[in-house]
Amino acid sequence: MLRDKIVNKQAGILTYGMTPPKESNPPEKVAEISQKQCERLKNLDIDALILYDVQEEADRVEQERPFPYSPMIDPTVYSHYLEQLNVPKILYRCVGKYTEPQLTDWIQADRGQDRYSVFVGASSGKQEVTLRLSDAYRLSRQLNNRMLFGGVVIPERHMKKNDEHIRVVDKIKSGCDFFVSQATYDVEATKDFLSDYYYYSKESGLEMVPIIINIAPCGSQKTLEFMKWLGISIPKWLENDLKYSHDVLDQSIRLSQKIFEEILDFGLEKGIPVGCSVESVSTRKVEIEASIQLVKDIKSIIDKKLLVAL
Repeated sequence: MLRDKIVNKQAGILTYGMTPPKESNPPEKVAEISQKQCERLKNLDIDALILYDVQEEADRVEQERPFPYSPMIDPTVYSHYLEQLNVPKILYRCVGKYTEPQLTDWIQADRGQDRYSVFVGASSGKQEVTLRLSDAYRLSRQLNNRMLFGGVVIPERHMKKNDEHIRVVDKIKSGCDFFVSQATYDVEATKDFLSDYYYYSKESGLEMVPIIINIAPCGSQKTLEFMKWLGISIPKWLENDLKYSHDVLDQSIRLSQKIFEEILDFGLEKGIPVGCSVESVSTRKVEIEASIQLVKDIKSIIDKKLLVAL
């Protein structure tokens, strides 16, 4: 069970992440989309499905967004369309756009059931918020002991500020049970963060919680530009390999596998509970199907590595 793996701080958690459909879709279209997604995902051996809560982030960067922003269906609402998928749902919550009463009601709903969430803070210091991350942590701890909540970790930010491990440890002390990274293409940045996380936790006498590394296939130049706009750090050599590849998607998949395998090996050597989340940042069918295959490939890698580690 997902709860056991998180509570016992196990390596190898595997999830699939996706964004709900656009809010502008009529109900029958949403039902059609969700049915297709259920068909794609029903046989995947995953621990949970992640549903993102999207915010516009227009004030985060000055460059024009490669794909126009459209409000998405609330992940809680969309999770009901996916009930036939018998896996836990980890629901993202961009807490800054909710009032305290709104978040309180959401946290207290279904209190008798296991719940999972990732609380996300403001996308930039310029963003106006009605609720802070610390408030969301406090409310969740006080109001629902069946909810395990996580945070977002950005290893690339560690390259500039060298304090991502301290942010993570502070969030653990505030109640975070696990973390999901931003999509990862920079192995060195991730290993630098994990190394500091390991040694800082060891010095502090703090048990490490799972770090779920997010990987996302890239199938086109447009997707690559969108990833960069999102703030995903893509090393120049890797960007060149993708840009000049005859098959960008295939190259991206192979690179993603190598990246995660190297990070998993690094984590297992130090006893860091590393997991993986696969997502498709594109709505193109070929990229979505590639991400599904990537989940299966990553599952094989995880099973093999954990067996050797035992």
